[in-house]
Amino acid sequence: MKSPDFRSAIIAYIREQAKPVDKFSHQPRLYELTRLIGADQSYDDDVVFAAAWIHDLGVFIGHRPEEPEALAKWDFLGYVMQQTPEVLARLGFPAEKIPAVVEAIRTHQPKDSPTTIEGILLRDADILEQLGAATILRTVCKIGRDTRFKTFPDALRVMQKNAETLPGQLRLPASQKLAQPRLLVLQQFLAAAQTEGC
Repeated sequence: MKSPDFRSAIIAYIREQAKPVDKFSHQPRLYELTRLIGADQSYDDDVVFAAAWIHDLGVFIGHRPEEPEALAKWDFLGYVMQQTPEVLARLGFPAEKIPAVVEAIRTHQPKDSPTTIEGILLRDADILEQLGAATILRTVCKIGRDTRFKTFPDALRVMQKNAETLPGQLRLPASQKLAQPRLLVLQQFLAAAQTEGC
């Protein structure tokens, strides 16, 4: 089935905005995860697609503050929720679906409680992205350029917390199943890092 034009426009926009460039790979992986875990669910795929691609707009260079003090206090989620309606409207996304996209984005973090199946899919997929090889690569890339990760131990502490707390927060059985091998990879990495004195 051919994707509507707005899908290509959203991908092109995020490809252009995602800076540093390694920030771009998260979106296609996230969307594919939503499709995997949502295979037996009834949901609006347009809403999930847009939310998966737009949800991190506020973490890109050019959209966030650069001064360390301001960046440490940055409300990236508030920014994304404010920008999303205008961005999606400009890219030809159906206007009647924009509030559902904003709602899914609003509740996509592990601490949140999604109110829609689209939000649950996005949140579970985003949690899965914080386990396994993908999170190792994403976190290592941020060391020294993210206020949360000044050193290796900072990054390892966050990944350890993810390994301990995130799997139990997954809502869908398909997500829980996908988490198992990812968690094993992350645990093995963390054990090796500890053994090597990182």
